[in-house]
Parts: sequence; C-alpha cells; structure tokens
Amino acid sequence: MKDSKKIRVMVLYGGRSGEHEISLRSAASVIRFLDPARYEVIPVAIDKQGKWLLNDMSLIEKSAQVLPVYKDAPHVVLPPNPGSAEAGLIRLGSSGKTQGIDVVFPVMHGPLCEDGTIQGLLELADVPYVGCGVLASAVGMDKDVAKRLVRDAGLPIVPYIALKKEAWNHQKKEVSARVAKELSYPVFVKPANLGSSVGVHKVKESSQLESALSDAFRYDVKVLIEKSVNAREIEFSVLENADPGKPPLVSIPGEIVPKHEFYSYDAKYLDETGAELLIPAPLSPEQVTEAQNIARSAFQVLECEGMARVDLFLDKKSGEFFFNELNTLPGFTSISMYPKLWESSGIPYQDLLTKLIDLAINRHNRKNKLVRDFLHDSEGNE
Repeated sequence: MKDSKKIRVMVLYGGRSGEHEISLRSAASVIRFLDPARYEVIPVAIDKQGKWLLNDMSLIEKSAQVLPVYKDAPHVVLPPNPGSAEAGLIRLGSSGKTQGIDVVFPVMHGPLCEDGTIQGLLELADVPYVGCGVLASAVGMDKDVAKRLVRDAGLPIVPYIALKKEAWNHQKKEVSARVAKELSYPVFVKPANLGSSVGVHKVKESSQLESALSDAFRYDVKVLIEKSVNAREIEFSVLENADPGKPPLVSIPGEIVPKHEFYSYDAKYLDETGAELLIPAPLSPEQVTEAQNIARSAFQVLECEGMARVDLFLDKKSGEFFFNELNTLPGFTSISMYPKLWESSGIPYQDLLTKLIDLAINRHNRKNKLVRDFLHDSEGNE
C-alpha cells in the first residue's frame, strides 16, 4: 500500500538500444541514491524485445551496481488516458491490477529511449517525467541536426560530413574523395543517433574508411564523418533553473583524459583506468566563462529542459572551443560525469535527483494550465 507522504517514482530502464547495458548501471545508481524518506521506487525494465516489466524492489539489492531484468516479471502497460481517473496508472498485463505512479524517471540511453519516443509516450499518458521533452530529446539525439542548429546560432563546431547508408552504397568513390578534400585524415566515424562511443572509430587513412563506416552503419542509418582535431574533451552539466525564465545553471568544467587513443566504449565502461576525469578541468577563468556560455547557449538553442550534459572540444593549438554534442539523458552511474560535476559544484547526487524530479512535476503542472480548447478561453468565454 502506498505511503501517502511519498512520491511514487517509476524508474524506467533498459530499452531496445545498443546502450541497454549502460542503462542497467545508471538506473542502479539512481535507485540507490533516491531519498527513501521522500520517494517510493517502482522499477520498470524494458527488455531488448521492447516488453515492459515491473520488477520487484524486494529482489533488487540496494548495493547493486547493475539492475536485473526479470523475464518472468509482470508485464506492464501504460495507458494513454490523460485527464482521466486512470492517468498515472500502469496496468499489470491482463490481470486487471493497477499500480499508481506520480512521476517517471527515464534512465535510458540511445534510440527509442532518449530520442523523443519515450517522451512522446509519457506525454500521451499525461505523466510527469524527468528530463527534456520530445523536441529537445529528438534533436539532441541526432548529432547532425544538433550541430546544424548550434552552428546556425553562431556556436562553433568541428567540420563534418553527414552520410546516409544508401548514399554511401551508391557513391563510395565520391564520398571518399570528398572526405579527403574537405576534412583530410584522420577523421572520426560515428553513428548520428547513438552515444557511449558505440560504433565510433578513428580512421587514420582512406583504406580504413569503408570498414569503419560498415560497422557504424550496423547501429544507425546515418553516420557522421568528422574532422579530427587535436583537442581536449571538456564537459559541462547543465540544469534547468527552478525559477522559470531564468538562465539554466551550468556546472564547473570537467575534462576527460583518455588513456586509450580516444574515449572509446571500453575506456568509458569496461576499463576502470581507461580515462582520467579531471574535476575541475584546468582552465583559466576566462576559458571557463567562455565555455560555460557555449554550454548554456547550446542548452537553450536546442530547447532543453531538466538536464543535459554538453560536451565541447578545446583545440590544443588554437585554444578555440567547439561544440561536440549534447546528451539529454547522460549517464548516471557512480562514475558518470554529469552527477560528479554537480557534486563538485555543490549539489550532491541525492539532492540532484530531487531537483530533477521537482522540475519534472513543476513543468507538468505548468503545461496542464494551458488552454487546449480553442473555442473557449480560460474564463469560459467563446
């Protein structure tokens, strides 16, 4: 039975994405740090086949580093019934039983998880949820579209070529020539709609391009070929201001110093010594201000809400900053940069989770005040 004083938080994790396993780690951390005095946790996993499963908190160890996905758990259905008595209820398969929820904390990464699809479903279900809305989630997921928008807003980006799989199949010679002419080697090949360095390759010469693209196209139908710059990787955590209308909050800078050739999937998640995280990043006060302004602007240009991690490049030779990408559902493991940066900026992990949930509920309440019937105004006048 629900404790009426607690907010029921559905932690949604897993998903049909190449970053499924990373989500299991992030969600374990979120559940471990959610304030038990304020929240009742309802863990719901999405398996790799797309089934929603209600997991049993009593079977999840509080110290677990990776959340399980129990295949025999009750099947969950989230009915899209906004404004009805059933809004905020999840149905447990065909049993007829229901479970109430107050807010959803999606802790998932990759396509079908943070690209606006889950966010759209939660909008239809009329349930508050943590993080960016549909638009920002979709745009932030597509590295090509995100770069185009920030470039048009006057923010600096590294030169790149966006390539669809069909174009590559029919124009290999032309594309190869264009890469050599416009970008020159080395270049980075990366899926346009994936994170965590999945499918990313550093290509040092033209003979390696085809194999790198073949692997990247396993994960996405669009791929970026990006000029390699000798740069430092600087990251910022950005948080929506609790006072609507005021600029978003930006953390102190962090720097990733990979021990591998670049910050690969192995360096991020498999090799505990794969990278060194410097917090704060050794930058001058002027550099910090400049980079924070870029991060804040990118958050606003892409219409973000809730949270995002903004990744920049700092050219070691020219000293110029470049926007790299924006992650609307950043990693939340105990070693992830987003919570670590806020902790070093004065917001502990547990408090950060509380702020994100409060932002989600407040946004939902604001949106519910909007007039949705154009025939009547707020006072009932025609």
